[in-house]
Amino acid sequence: MKSLKTSKAWKNFLGFLVALPIWAFCLAYCFPIIYMFLTSFKSETDAVPPRLFFVPTLANYVTVLGSGIVPYLVNSIVITVLAMAGSILFGVPAAYAIVFGKLKNPDSIYFWFLSTTLLPAVSVIIPVFLVFKSLALLDTKLGMVMIYMGANIPIVVWMVRSFLKDIPIELQEAAEIDGASRTYSFFRIILPLAKGGIISTALLVFIFIWNEFFFAVNLTYVHAGTMPVFMASYMTQEGLFWAKLSAISTLTVLPPLILGWISQKALVRGMMMGAVKG
Repeated sequence: MKSLKTSKAWKNFLGFLVALPIWAFCLAYCFPIIYMFLTSFKSETDAVPPRLFFVPTLANYVTVLGSGIVPYLVNSIVITVLAMAGSILFGVPAAYAIVFGKLKNPDSIYFWFLSTTLLPAVSVIIPVFLVFKSLALLDTKLGMVMIYMGANIPIVVWMVRSFLKDIPIELQEAAEIDGASRTYSFFRIILPLAKGGIISTALLVFIFIWNEFFFAVNLTYVHAGTMPVFMASYMTQEGLFWAKLSAISTLTVLPPLILGWISQKALVRGMMMGAVKG
């Protein structure tokens, strides 16, 4: 009995040794978010230089919430949701056509989609700005939705294609033999099987669009400014207001965190779909 207890205690100790570096890595990985969250409750004098012990205050959140954040938050939500929905609406059928369609050279089309993601945003900002100016799309929600859809449809095609390739093509062939049209098999067979992968892709695109700063700061001014643009207003010639920046950053990361927490099961299931290739 004593040896059994010793063996169990030794296994527990080994498990603790194995888990310790994992917990240390997780803590180091999450440290910036934890530091940002704690700094948001500090005064500016406590934030720089950072003090370990401080009296928590909600003054930063009161200042941020009272400084016109609501229009930027609404813009971010509207633009992100519409651009994400549009990217999924056009990207998923494109990926379906590449995998299950009868294209002559689907791989070349697929690599064309991938090649568009390699183009740096800074290299196209001038022509995009001139086109938007001529079409009166500057500082409009429609213009931002269009630019974000163009940037994220290739990402949707890239990811969804990997999920669709896990679905046996024999399912579609069997449906066609039974007389089902391609539209019917797409909505009734393929989409339900790839639902997890599409949800995980949509969540990733949501995060990309929500966090995008370069196009937003160059193509918007007042009417279509997003949360990252609002954050930039606290970077002034007088310096950086670290406590207020931490408060607005905490508010900015909350929607993706909440959405990820709600859809975590579908996200993990979707990620596992493309993890194994046969």
